[in-house]
Amino acid sequence: MSYILASPCILHPHLRAEGITSAEDIVIFSRCIERCREAGIEIVPLPCPETLFFGAARAPGCFKGRMDFPEFSTLLDRLEENVRRMIAERGEAPLFILGVNSSPTCGATKTYYTEEKSDGAGVFLKRFADFPLIDVKEFAKYRIYFAAPLFSEAERSFNRKAADVLESLYYHVHLPQDLDDDAESRGENREEAIYAGNLAALKSADIVVAVIDGADADSGTAWEMGYAAAAGKRIVALRTDFRRFSGNECVNLMLEMESEVVHSLDELSELLKIF
Repeated sequence: MSYILASPCILHPHLRAEGITSAEDIVIFSRCIERCREAGIEIVPLPCPETLFFGAARAPGCFKGRMDFPEFSTLLDRLEENVRRMIAERGEAPLFILGVNSSPTCGATKTYYTEEKSDGAGVFLKRFADFPLIDVKEFAKYRIYFAAPLFSEAERSFNRKAADVLESLYYHVHLPQDLDDDAESRGENREEAIYAGNLAALKSADIVVAVIDGADADSGTAWEMGYAAAAGKRIVALRTDFRRFSGNECVNLMLEMESEVVHSLDELSELLKIF
């Protein structure tokens, strides 16, 4: 089984310094755990240097003036050695290391080295710069709503192919055609159930990937993109059609201005891969 190394407070929030864990943090941690569970990725917790050095009950603080002592450095040396030994014993490297930004020890890309937050990894995780470092907030955004026309065999086949690409990157993909949205189901007056199912998935999505091929974008896809834009969601528009409306516009200015536009499944994969 593939695995990641993770800041231990993701699994055990009580290890964090007192008073810093919000309800939003708990949701983010839970979604990271759920993403790994769905993808079949094992989460291996790292040791917590701060808990080992200060104890579980501790006030929050930066590294400078609080942990920049030889004793703490010696502890980090020992913990790094233990972690690298564990990796060697497993016989394969972790996919990445999941950190928690702001932490002076386990920040992935932001840390409190001093009293001002700065770019860079925490003092423990930066010892593992030979592995990708990812923050929990980035990794927690994994639910994709795939907006696209689904009326022909070719369209449905392409949608499934695109969803497979996204799922290989450990995303959870909602594909509206999987709600049995076809001519037969619409003839059975299931429109309300189909609409409700898609709307619920759209509301909960972190990212909307929308196919805007054709002489004009599909009207349903345009509606879904508009909803996502109004909700402040990230939108990625996939335009594989080589025709252009103008020199600066592929098909529709309003849709493209709210989107990151890519032109192939390879470009889509490159944009959304996290490691």
